[in-house]
Amino acid sequence: MEKSYSESYKKAGVDITAGYKAVELMKRHVARTMPEGKADIGDFGGLFPLSLAGMKEPVLVSGTDGVGTKLRLAILMNKHDTIGIDCVAMCVNDIVCCGAKPLLFLDYIACGKVIPEQIAQIVSGVAEGCVQAGCALVGGETAEHPGTMPEDDYDLAGFSVGIVDKSQVIDKSKMQAGDVMIALPSSGVHSNGFSLVRKAFDVEHCDLAAPVAELDGKSLGEVLLAPTRIYVKPMLALFGQVKVKGVSHITGGGFYENMPRSIPKGLGVKIKKSDVRTPAIFRMIQKAGDVSEHDMFNTFNMGVGMVVIVAREDADKTLEVLRAQGEQAYVLGEIIKSEDGVTLV
Repeated sequence: MEKSYSESYKKAGVDITAGYKAVELMKRHVARTMPEGKADIGDFGGLFPLSLAGMKEPVLVSGTDGVGTKLRLAILMNKHDTIGIDCVAMCVNDIVCCGAKPLLFLDYIACGKVIPEQIAQIVSGVAEGCVQAGCALVGGETAEHPGTMPEDDYDLAGFSVGIVDKSQVIDKSKMQAGDVMIALPSSGVHSNGFSLVRKAFDVEHCDLAAPVAELDGKSLGEVLLAPTRIYVKPMLALFGQVKVKGVSHITGGGFYENMPRSIPKGLGVKIKKSDVRTPAIFRMIQKAGDVSEHDMFNTFNMGVGMVVIVAREDADKTLEVLRAQGEQAYVLGEIIKSEDGVTLV
């Protein structure tokens, strides 16, 4: 690499040597995600040893997503070491909804200017997310885009692949009226609705670092930037002990869009609004942005990051398993005969 330097390219805005430095700085973070503790990055493709032991009909499950405008909060606060967790979470939480175990992850960072230390911070968060999800960070790409985005700006997206035996794919056709919906709490806003959040609080001009009484003395920026929870390990533990009939990752579109995705036609879910354990940050968003209750439930997770649907007789066991995994799970609602999707009462 010592001969790989272009003065002309640098004058055009792309410093390839800064990119090499960023790769060197991120290697120790990537190594944390590898079973052998080695960061073999830099090749043209990421290699992953695939074990199919015990599987009769292995099925690969893939997911891709980004972090969206939550990135603006990270940039404003100059805190870049957790946003990568959000990126991983948005992909692997979707994959686990199918019953699959995430295997590998790749990230893509586009930036106005490569600042090696900043890129390494971003990747440290991606690596932490992979550790939490039990998957390997096998590669990625950092692209410098001078002239198309400000030097201090960047975007982050990711891609993940998981695996599940075909017989273990979550089958919502077995669902019936009377089944129970279990909630896994969120860590806050997670990674959705931030265009509305930024508008409601006018984040470009407010003090994101000031303590807020309604948030137990935490700052607005701290609470908003809290990384998305990764539910992979608790869910995999649950799959091994309970027959799960449906799983929904509550992301953009909130309750009204995401919950029906795991429910067959002719059935819906009934939820008492008083049973939803909603953190204070959502009440602050609603008040600051003058947002209707319907739009809140149609945009945000409202404190529910993921929901699991099981037979009523399996509800106690489900709660026991999830709580043993550190989740403060609780009964949220029930499945009913309905064509209305989600009914909030």
